[in-house]
Amino acid sequence: MLRQMTRLSRSFFTREDVLQISRELLGKYLVTDFGAGRTAGRIVEVEAYRAPDDKASHAYGNRYTERTKAMFARGGHAYIYLCYGIHHLFNVVTGEQGMAHAVLIRALEPVENTALMLRRRHMEKTEPRLTAGPGVLSQAMGISRQYTGTDMLDAQSPIWIETREETVAAEEIIASPRIGVAYAEECAAWEWRFYLRGNRWVSKQRVSKQRVS
Repeated sequence: MLRQMTRLSRSFFTREDVLQISRELLGKYLVTDFGAGRTAGRIVEVEAYRAPDDKASHAYGNRYTERTKAMFARGGHAYIYLCYGIHHLFNVVTGEQGMAHAVLIRALEPVENTALMLRRRHMEKTEPRLTAGPGVLSQAMGISRQYTGTDMLDAQSPIWIETREETVAAEEIIASPRIGVAYAEECAAWEWRFYLRGNRWVSKQRVSKQRVS
């Protein structure tokens, strides 16, 4: 039996609790179609960022710049930025307009059109480095900074997130501090990274402090 594929609604993204949304994004599917073919991956790792109090957030203190303005859009928009001048990192904006909350998608389990993903990544075989990490998953899915600000709830959007009638149990979700945010002082210890226990597509970097969400 084919699974029903339903795009997530605006109301899913406009809720205030970015941590709850982050957990609930696990097991959902990120889908892209830029004209070369549709690709899809199951979300297995995320990180939450929350303005204005989160020192790891680009919008800490409600910092509004040309780069961060997409974060202040209504939930359901894409926020994509360039990291180290190389990697395009894909985030989904959450909350109502002006809240500047976002969830970084850190890893995907490829499920649809892996052949196209492999070509984009210049790889020959399917293995975790295809989509296990925020930069490589964007490359595999064809996502680049030019799509920042895209409303993923628009019917013509080439990027969207959908559910396929799967349920992720609470005990399957592990929480840990986020990766690469040591500069964020006390916020660096917040356990706002969530991933699926035992999933081989989760990014390889680990931290010692982990707990069940």
